[in-house]
Amino acid sequence: MKTPSFPGRPAPKTWLACAFGRQAARLDHPVLYLCMPRLFEDLALARLDGRFPRLIDKLDRVQPLILVDWGTHSLADQQRLELLEIFEERYRRKSTLITAQLPIAHWHAMIGEPTIADAILDRIIHNAQRITLEGDSMRKQKHRRS
Repeated sequence: MKTPSFPGRPAPKTWLACAFGRQAARLDHPVLYLCMPRLFEDLALARLDGRFPRLIDKLDRVQPLILVDWGTHSLADQQRLELLEIFEERYRRKSTLITAQLPIAHWHAMIGEPTIADAILDRIIHNAQRITLEGDSMRKQKHRRS
């Protein structure tokens, strides 16, 4: 699916993710917007202080869960397992919106461990609606104007 073009500027991923989140909130859905590095920090801290099950429950209650900056870092073993748990809990029951610079064809390698990557991607990709944005980012355009 292609995003409608806006004359003179493309629709950026973050703007679009926020728009979906705002609309879900208007419809009284609990929304959570997280950058992937922050998610992994929160999960690691929750494991250390015993809040991990509560955090997983919190992630399972939101609709949609918006994850941005997907694929900016390769994943450690624990991070892969945490993502699998999150997506297993949400599979076919809750919406998850992911924004990424990394093309889907490279997600398997980014996740790493092939068996876990297969399991995670099976829960994400096969029921997904994809929106591919084209053009320069808004940040790049703004920098050129300065």
